[in-house]
Amino acid sequence: MTTATTTPVTSLCTHTLTSLHYRNANLVEDLLGKKTFTEVMLMQILNRTPRGVDLRITDAVLIVLMEHGLTPSAIATRLIYMSAPENLQGAVAAGLLAVGSSFVGTMENCSHLLDRIAAAADPRAEALEIARHHKGLKSPVPGFGHHLHKPVDPRAYKLLDLARAEPELAGDKIRALEQLSAAVDAAAGRPITINATGAVAALLGEIGVATSVMRGFAVISRAAGLVAHIVEEQQSPSGRFIWDTIEHAIPFVGAANQADGA
Repeated sequence: MTTATTTPVTSLCTHTLTSLHYRNANLVEDLLGKKTFTEVMLMQILNRTPRGVDLRITDAVLIVLMEHGLTPSAIATRLIYMSAPENLQGAVAAGLLAVGSSFVGTMENCSHLLDRIAAAADPRAEALEIARHHKGLKSPVPGFGHHLHKPVDPRAYKLLDLARAEPELAGDKIRALEQLSAAVDAAAGRPITINATGAVAALLGEIGVATSVMRGFAVISRAAGLVAHIVEEQQSPSGRFIWDTIEHAIPFVGAANQADGA
């Protein structure tokens, strides 16, 4: 028995001997010198011409996600670059592997919750159910809390202020985040900050980015930050210091270290 298959197609890019097109735009005639990277990126990802509000929101999100110091992604990049300085792209790739459900990429986790709240018949009740569920698990609600920024994460509230000033945005995902924030505070019995990735989830949702794609924006942004870490590593190496610090800070507890003292 044979199974009919559909031939795969692409609408992202094509070329001839004399031209190259991104979707239906001629790269040389329509894009180069006329469009910004952010415009072309959104055109490719969203398959539509981005509005001014899309560009403003995306630029703000990309700037916020680009850097947060010596976090796991930056440390991984610096250590891999120390080990293989001929392979810059490998070092960046190592750092990008840390963009996930615990660090940097948590906007996807939060966006799933915002989608639930926005689609619910009773959004406030849905938000409270989510908050109580996570409290029962003794697990933080994605998009809330921060171990460094207290009592609030200033990045999140600046992003939300920027979005509220945009009349073209429907506001559904921002309202869902506000409802979830109120529920999280009620369940905890104290204020819990919305963090940067929580705000990013709402903002990307407002401009039509699908939840399943949001973590890609973190990858795009953090890649630029990791290249900057490599530049600094070239000028002021820290990889060996990080390695030595960890080696001395974490003691070996097996029997082998007792033999020398016998």
